[in-house]
Amino acid sequence: MAIKTIQTLTQEAIALLKQLIATPSFSSEEEKTALLIEAWFTANNIPFKRENNNIWAFNKNYNEALPTLLLNSHHDTVKPNQGYTLNPFEPLVKDGKLFGLGSNDAGGCLVSLIAAFTHFYEAENLPYNIVIVASAEEESSGPNGLNSVLKHLPNLDCAIVGEPTEMQLAIAEKGLLVLDVVVEGTPGHAAHPNDNVSIYNALNVIEWFRDYIFEKTSEVLGPMKMTVTGISAGKQHNVVPAECQLMVDVRVNDCYTNAEVLEIIQKELAGKALVKARSLHLNSSSIDKNHPIVLAGIELGRATYGSPTLSDQSVLYCQSLKLGPGSSPRSHTADEFIYINEIEEGIRLYIAILSKFLNQNI
Repeated sequence: MAIKTIQTLTQEAIALLKQLIATPSFSSEEEKTALLIEAWFTANNIPFKRENNNIWAFNKNYNEALPTLLLNSHHDTVKPNQGYTLNPFEPLVKDGKLFGLGSNDAGGCLVSLIAAFTHFYEAENLPYNIVIVASAEEESSGPNGLNSVLKHLPNLDCAIVGEPTEMQLAIAEKGLLVLDVVVEGTPGHAAHPNDNVSIYNALNVIEWFRDYIFEKTSEVLGPMKMTVTGISAGKQHNVVPAECQLMVDVRVNDCYTNAEVLEIIQKELAGKALVKARSLHLNSSSIDKNHPIVLAGIELGRATYGSPTLSDQSVLYCQSLKLGPGSSPRSHTADEFIYINEIEEGIRLYIAILSKFLNQNI
């Protein structure tokens, strides 16, 4: 197969993104966008595998003796919010912007990574194997996403996860711990004295979450962050409820595992509240700032930073870098968009960084 120019790959990637935008792909409902991604690989004579709505492919000259680099982004989206003024499924280009649901998060990243993978697909004598996974259920952290594909892949040595970072190098990402907290009290009639009201007891617990400072602060991700994001208690005006329930969002830096954070919180609130975690698997992620793939990006003028948002990095066991075109604050917003020139730059920079990392000439 003739090697396509970067310009041709870019044009085809933008066309693919328009098709993806026009095809609804809410988490766990990505069947039709999976078919579009299959069609790209078929058109480029690249064998692929599929399980559920995840699609993956290896470079042509895969060698099991070599380490493996993962390229990953997702093709599912959240549902459009009520603030949309445009059709979320119409890929509209205006003033250099491509509008549409999933354009920024993470369609631009996905098609740019697919284009970069296609560029290197037939390369010979690479020091790394390359595997690309177009994954499902990222937005919902579902059971049939990237996590379900890992068992089919060889041992991964490092990864680039495509999320909108303005093509800067997110070398660390905070993990997520969601807590259900129950503060107990003495139930009774509101007309009678009661010095053990669960809602009043909860005030001290809420203040603890607001004020507690964890000992370790990350060089890249900064301090831990805890936020009480929900409270529920009582159904009748004249009945003191037996318990007050809190929901807490905890963003975990790379100094702690989720299990360690849960243990600290449970110990600090012992006798004051019952604390349970909904899950422990969404841990923080990072890559050594001196890793060759990071240094390749720095040589090309990219800056490093720590990301507060969660991605599929959380299910990986290898060092991983979050990198992609687009801007994170645009994700999940009404009238979501990505600039066309961000995709063009994204593909160019992905290829340039990988070329340095893989010792290849562009």
